Amino acid sequence: MTFIAMNRFRIAKGREAEFEDIWATRESNLPGLPGFVSFKLLRGPTSDDHTLFASHVVWESRQHFEDWTRSEAFRKSHGGTARSAGLYLGPPHFEGFEVVME
Repeated sequence: MTFIAMNRFRIAKGREAEFEDIWATRESNLPGLPGFVSFKLLRGPTSDDHTLFASHVVWESRQHFEDWTRSEAFRKSHGGTARSAGLYLGPPHFEGFEVVME
């Protein structure tokens, strides 16, 4: 069953380009990993103090996603992420979904 892993990020208003640049220049280990299907970075609505972003990763199955989270590729991709002071308004919020209908 297809699995979608999403992380929501609240990014300080006015710093959206900086956040997008971090994602655009980071090394991605996803392509070529077993079960990886696609990745998108989504920009959502802006409120008084932040803009909502979400990373959207499609996997062939929940098991493929869980295998990735225990891999060296996962540790490598999450270990060196630059986090500028005040860029993130709190930690990312993870949401996982199993596709039940297409």
